[in-house]
Amino acid sequence: MTEKRLFSNRVGQIPPSAIHAMTALSKTVPDVAFLSWAKPTSSAPAHIHEAAAAAIAEGRADGYSETRGLGPLREEIARKLRQENGIDASPAQILVTVGAIEGISAALMAAIDPGDEVILPSPTYSTHINQVLLASGRPVFAPTVEREGFRLDLDALHEVVSPKTRAILYCSPANPTGAVFGRQALSELARIALEHDLIVITDEAYEYFTFDGAEHFAIASIPEMRDHAISCFTFTKNYAMTGWRVGYVHASESWIAQLGKPHIAFAICAPVVSQYAALAALQGPQDCIQAFRAKYLSARDRMCARLDRLGSVFSYQRPRGSYLMFPRILLEEGRDSKAFCEQLLLRARVSTTPGCDFGPTAEGHLRLSFCVPEEMIDTAFDRMERYFGAGG
Repeated sequence: MTEKRLFSNRVGQIPPSAIHAMTALSKTVPDVAFLSWAKPTSSAPAHIHEAAAAAIAEGRADGYSETRGLGPLREEIARKLRQENGIDASPAQILVTVGAIEGISAALMAAIDPGDEVILPSPTYSTHINQVLLASGRPVFAPTVEREGFRLDLDALHEVVSPKTRAILYCSPANPTGAVFGRQALSELARIALEHDLIVITDEAYEYFTFDGAEHFAIASIPEMRDHAISCFTFTKNYAMTGWRVGYVHASESWIAQLGKPHIAFAICAPVVSQYAALAALQGPQDCIQAFRAKYLSARDRMCARLDRLGSVFSYQRPRGSYLMFPRILLEEGRDSKAFCEQLLLRARVSTTPGCDFGPTAEGHLRLSFCVPEEMIDTAFDRMERYFGAGG
């Protein structure tokens, strides 16, 4: 008698997440210095909390919203995209989603068929790889140029385009590397997409957190990309609204109509109370974003200074965006990043994220987050200096 298969091949092909395994393991270790979580330790501004509380108190948050999202919220999002991102957006081109993650999943379900290939720069965000697999697509990786700050290698990307390629999916500023793909590179990527009739799906979660003169560029601002770009944004990072689970997608009206189908199947609508909070975020003072950016820049510089003292253990590229960085492990044991990070956690009580989850060129690295208090950075690096017998 053959054993009955219980799980789908779609799910079975996805390996266990090293990221979440490290999170679970970290909970078993006392007094851990966390550099592994890509979530702000700050709270959302008070006016966002107040707007959500008012929506609950007045009974506005109890039912479903229109599946595409509250009308006033979509109007504010369209205004923001026009003013901040240079995208000629209208409310009809907006879909409010359960964070950028659900928007990307809906985009992939609408854009690809089983067996279609999706190109991702490597290293890339591990969840994006799994989203392609869950949509029954095939991830294809184009290596970035690490020695140049994980620069987007357009020649490498062009080389992996095949007759089965349907889409390109990237994150900029990038998770896990902190790379920022600039206007020139993305204009060339748009040319490749148009030449091969490809869809470009973007994750622009860290759009406001750029440093050292780098600027975020939205590929959807290129007029020719009107029918070829699906742009995913979120309130998670900009307003420290991680747990609110609200984001949005911009695409042409014809694409939004198709994205709405998996969106209904996944979620019906984004949490209504979170939509009112998001509306307050856009309509309220924006100085919180600049305050977060200044905080992350200071923390980045602190982390880089501490990494400089561990030059025999790590080499790194200074991130120009996000609040993440991706050092290479120079020690022999760093070839297995999962084992390396586990030992660092168990022996030094420092939680980091192994690089092995982030694509084929990511092994031998670890991801560090600097959206934590600088005191946490110092504690973590003090422990690492003792553990590695390094520092000065």
